[in-house]
Amino acid sequence: MPNLKSYAGPTSKLVVAFDIGTTYSGISYCFLERGRVPEVLGVTRFPGQAAVGGDAKVPSLLYYDRTGNIKAAGAEVLTEGVLEAALTEEWTRVEWWKLHLRPKYLASSINPGNDLPPLPPGKSAVDVLTDFIKYLLHCAKTYIQDHHFAFTWSTFEDSIEYIFTHPNGWEGVQQQLYRRAIERAGLIPHTPEGRSRVHMLTDNEAALHFCVPNLSAEIADQALQGVVIIDAGGGTIDLSMYSMTCNPIFCEEIAPAECLLQGSVFVTRMARALLEKKLEGSEHPRPNEFRQGTKLIIETDQDPTSLRVDRRRSNNPKYNIAFGKLKLMGAEATGPFNDSIDAIISAFEQQQKSATIPITTAFLVGGLSINDWLWSRLQSYFKEKNINICRPDIHINKAVANGAVLSHVDREHHMIASRTTRATYGIIHAVRVQANNEEHVRREKKWERDPTGNRYVPGYFESKLRKGAHVREEMEFRESFSLTERNTGDFGLQTVRLVCYRGSLSDPKWVDQDQSAFSPFCTIRVDLSEAANDLVLKKTAGRAYYQLDYDVIMLFGLTELQAYLGWKSKDGERRVAATVTFD
Repeated sequence: MPNLKSYAGPTSKLVVAFDIGTTYSGISYCFLERGRVPEVLGVTRFPGQAAVGGDAKVPSLLYYDRTGNIKAAGAEVLTEGVLEAALTEEWTRVEWWKLHLRPKYLASSINPGNDLPPLPPGKSAVDVLTDFIKYLLHCAKTYIQDHHFAFTWSTFEDSIEYIFTHPNGWEGVQQQLYRRAIERAGLIPHTPEGRSRVHMLTDNEAALHFCVPNLSAEIADQALQGVVIIDAGGGTIDLSMYSMTCNPIFCEEIAPAECLLQGSVFVTRMARALLEKKLEGSEHPRPNEFRQGTKLIIETDQDPTSLRVDRRRSNNPKYNIAFGKLKLMGAEATGPFNDSIDAIISAFEQQQKSATIPITTAFLVGGLSINDWLWSRLQSYFKEKNINICRPDIHINKAVANGAVLSHVDREHHMIASRTTRATYGIIHAVRVQANNEEHVRREKKWERDPTGNRYVPGYFESKLRKGAHVREEMEFRESFSLTERNTGDFGLQTVRLVCYRGSLSDPKWVDQDQSAFSPFCTIRVDLSEAANDLVLKKTAGRAYYQLDYDVIMLFGLTELQAYLGWKSKDGERRVAATVTFD
């Protein structure tokens, strides 16, 4: 835990962080009381959990009945009574549903077809997310009230700060979907004030806040060092690299973040295929996956592992089954993990090519990181590169939720000063034809004329921010416009459409150079009506008009894109917030 200062805010607050994972989810919280040092706490009891062993996290599972009503969620899904009712009443079990929210550009990492369990009939991924957020809110409210007798939820309800974490690869579209579900779940009202109490953060930034206090004194004394956070979770494995100085802690992202669809559910999928192959032709029951306990104890490719597949009296030498257990050779048992491990190493090496300083420390967090085989292979890999690797030993699977709270509580220190863009962003428009420009001549068949007879070449991509750029939080990007109207009342909504490029070209100029790599990113809408009130009537050659020169101001360096309308008035520049809608 970092050395937090006493809270000096004007009013007491409650901060609650939700880490909604593909397989497991966690909740952490903190009371901010004037004059007291904040303490990050975790929700460690959930309904039905005692019956299945208890944990600091809860399964991201739900059951729906045939009419679409939610019947059970979390640990209750695994209790005997619910399992019996689900079988009798034909409920639909929903798992891995978070991956249905994944960005389109990550979709190619999942084979087409039925690799992901389907959503219930008539339910979207946002519907399921909404229901699960309602469940988690109920769990948080119940736990906090039960453990803090002087606390009254209604006292804090209208001022609670909520933090939601998400994988590196989740972008504006996913953040928008999360916010929609959060409002539908009733956490906040549908107002600007309500929305301002919800904060988005990547899993890795949250984990960084959790991991930094675990640095050894020897490492912390170094003037400058490179740190990589590897969050091996249920659905995704995320890697983020930072340069870091200590005393005070100051971090800058030094390479584009990586997001891999290689989490523990894909280990599970590989294990299912392995077990099906091993038991092919037999009448023995097929276990669906490695049990959680089995995943954790596999630590070497030299020793065999046993997995229960039948009754204790069952023996079948042909299939290597003794006393109801299938014996797997070491390499067989570790095989399902190897794709994920290889993907981590490959992504790390890719990031290193962009990193501006060498990496000296690696932090491994997330549920899959508890597996000793994954740990031992990565430990060997990083040791060869003289890189220290650390696996924080206190509730490693709560690193994200706890870190998310710390990021909000310790905002005064502003640990992360800059971020690195993962793609190139810009605007597509037409440019006026230049007869001596080879690129223009090459596209002569595409030329267009406007009503005045001027010729234009469509499809020009004007980059505003290139992939790999280091962007500070306060850094502004402006697009300038000028508009004339006869009346001030004619100034209304204007839009700017940002486009994203994810291809291999370092400086794309034309869409037709790599058309499939371009995709819509967002639409920024600005309302010019307020700015029009500052205008003065102009007259030129007997023509009276109003002219508004304005900027659309974009901030890419925050955890969420922000945009503003800016214009000059007699008192200096004025600004109002723009509306950002992701495509």
